[in-house]
Amino acid sequence: MSARPEESTTDAPASPRTSPRSPRARRTNVWSLVSVVSVAAGIALWWLLSVLNPVTLPSPVEVAVKYGELIADGTLAEDIGASLGRVLLGFAIGAGIAIPIGFVMGWYRPVRALIEPWTQFFRMIPPLAIIPLAIVLMGIGEVPKVFVIALASFLVSIVATFQGVLNIDRTMINAGRVLGASDWILFRRIAVPASVPFIMVGLRQALGASWATLVAAELIAAQVGLGYRMQQAQVYYDLATIFVGLITIGIFGLIMDQLLLLADRKLTYWQERR
Repeated sequence: MSARPEESTTDAPASPRTSPRSPRARRTNVWSLVSVVSVAAGIALWWLLSVLNPVTLPSPVEVAVKYGELIADGTLAEDIGASLGRVLLGFAIGAGIAIPIGFVMGWYRPVRALIEPWTQFFRMIPPLAIIPLAIVLMGIGEVPKVFVIALASFLVSIVATFQGVLNIDRTMINAGRVLGASDWILFRRIAVPASVPFIMVGLRQALGASWATLVAAELIAAQVGLGYRMQQAQVYYDLATIFVGLITIGIFGLIMDQLLLLADRKLTYWQERR
């Protein structure tokens, strides 16, 4: 009898989806490298401009030295804690109120007709323009600062939420009704999942609006915070401190945005991505 061919003892190759040599993995590595090169090129350009204009633009080294000084004396940690607390609290309050109201507006037309004109009206008013009124009505404590940030977050989140509900495929709603589903089941099993991508986009935009409003909100008699420190540095023409504040806001904003993006991927795993 002829010998049976020996079975291969080598491990099966990794699937294309998980293999580090798959085209998708290679593309991811290439784009990651492009991002790193882009950051390095931006810092190099900054350094070159600082060499050409040493009086008006601090160099990356000067900003790094200032970072070290502010970290060493505890000023930066105190400012970060104050500003981060205001942003997180304002963002949570604004988005937390906006999402349920946005759902109700999108689901029930009478409610939308009642609330939407006011929403659109206040969207046209910059939150920064509310600061004088907030000071008169709420004083100069933490409440008006958080209120202005919450308002900016609310106005972005509510529009994204109710637009998400409005864009639900009516075929799915009608199919659910034909099958005897109640409004609560339609809302929980169809409306909420279909609206999540819009809500997450709205939350990311609301987070950006919260950080953008922070500096102006800290104009309200603040004694600590990144925005306050930048305004004080402006008085003394301390450009390095201003850059420290800008970079710190950018870093923390980017980290929080990436966390929201991660949550978006977890909540919308069913959605096809490019």
